[in-house]
Amino acid sequence: MQYDLIIRNGLCLTPWGEETCSLGIKNGKIETLSASRSDSAPQEINARGLHVLPGLIDPHVHLREPGKDDVETFYTGTKAAALGGITLVFDMPNTAPPITDADVIRWKQEHASTQSWVDFAFYVGATRENSSELAHFEQLDGVCAIKVFAGSSTGSLLVEDDAGIEQVLKSGHRRVAFHAEDNNRLNERRKMFSPGMSYDNHAVWRDEECAFLATRRIMALARKTRRPVHVLHTSTEEELNFLKDYRDVATVEVLANYLTMVAPECYERLGGLAVMNPPIRGKRHFEAAWRAVQDGTVDSLGSDHAPHPLEAKKKPWLEAPSGLPGTQTLVPLMLNHVNGGRLSLARLVDLMAAGPARIYGLQSKGRIAAGYDADFTIVDMNLTRQITNQWIASPIGWTPYDGYTVRGWPKITISQGNIVMREDEMQGEPLGKLALFSP
Repeated sequence: MQYDLIIRNGLCLTPWGEETCSLGIKNGKIETLSASRSDSAPQEINARGLHVLPGLIDPHVHLREPGKDDVETFYTGTKAAALGGITLVFDMPNTAPPITDADVIRWKQEHASTQSWVDFAFYVGATRENSSELAHFEQLDGVCAIKVFAGSSTGSLLVEDDAGIEQVLKSGHRRVAFHAEDNNRLNERRKMFSPGMSYDNHAVWRDEECAFLATRRIMALARKTRRPVHVLHTSTEEELNFLKDYRDVATVEVLANYLTMVAPECYERLGGLAVMNPPIRGKRHFEAAWRAVQDGTVDSLGSDHAPHPLEAKKKPWLEAPSGLPGTQTLVPLMLNHVNGGRLSLARLVDLMAAGPARIYGLQSKGRIAAGYDADFTIVDMNLTRQITNQWIASPIGWTPYDGYTVRGWPKITISQGNIVMREDEMQGEPLGKLALFSP
């Protein structure tokens, strides 16, 4: 047989377990898991000694276009993702202008299709004004979900009251993603603090109850409307325990930051470079997040890649913007956790490939199986590397993990049969496509 690409002798993470396979790729799809020695292809990869994972997905990034292309673009953000072993990203709608109407959606579809190194999808932001159109918007090409900011947003993207959230949930049928912080509580507690106080006050202001109160309200409305929801960046022990009783309507995301950094140490060491929403919390919540990963409560894992210029992040607390870069470091951090015994490689694949595919209804992605897209993250589980600011592809040029040593590293990123990254070098040109979802 003649293929476009053969990946030989890699230890593949298939849905039925680990096995050594030789993958035959044709027209961007997996044709076979058992290419023979007599089969050929213009490109062959000897993956002996490496693990071949289904293409890993970062379902939570902020690529900042339109509006802040000096901070991040589709080109630079998806390059960063590919360098970090990510084959598909889902971009958030809080841009300038926000992704909330047909014209901006159309612009995003067309622009990203010429700029993206890996496949991509995007959220449409819910507003009071567009709620009647959301059932239509969620069916458009490349739309992964509707996103609701129930707190921590401004302008039309903020839908914080029960009536507004219920109206959104009644428009359409696909899963709706939520930023769950209670805006009224945030505003009331804001009066207790002033700029320049220590950075660890971030987790005091945006306390556990800010998140838990919003999540409780959203679950009640999800049950009332019978609409599936996805709770993004779940950050508290209280929420994780509570959500176990709402599996009929809810899926759960945690972030690599919550599994890697602990307050107050992160604020003492990094200052504004640790400030994000919801905040990084203390050891109790860190351990709860790991228990939720290990017992299956967590369905997906993301980075919440939200870059800001370094000079802005070094401003005093409450003046420094919230958000950390992360899509390029997500896979190395999690591979290091696998090597540290915190989770298995199979569980990582569940969280970063099969999980997002199931939650969002991705077609032909998330597993190594015949007929699926030829998306692969090929990793060396024994390679020790140091994450550095110099490695970061985003224009901001920094990471909170600068100097962090990890064991396990992405060697090759393949998107729909195209080798996008190999040995830290980009290959070819941007060929990313809009991801397809079940209607």
